[in-house]
Amino acid sequence: MLLIQCPYCGARPETEFRYGGEAHIARPADPSALDDQAWADFLYMRSSTKGVLAERWNHAHGCQRWFNALRNTVSDRFLITYKMGEPRPEVTASGELK
Repeated sequence: MLLIQCPYCGARPETEFRYGGEAHIARPADPSALDDQAWADFLYMRSSTKGVLAERWNHAHGCQRWFNALRNTVSDRFLITYKMGEPRPEVTASGELK
């Protein structure tokens, strides 16, 4: 079983968590000014990176808090988890933490 490191509770089994999509997506400043295509792009288009991706996760069956994680989508390995509002940690071109 995969263990995910909750920044609030520590390592817990993956069954306690829910995936919340890509992290660090900025909401449009004026959503009403967007045309339909731009709004659809904001809602549905994501990078789907092969490699390290910043993601949002929820500890649904624990503290119920949201947090961010850097996860390698190829190996399914979590590099680091960090609290919402904290800056995204930097990674090297090879996908390791700086």
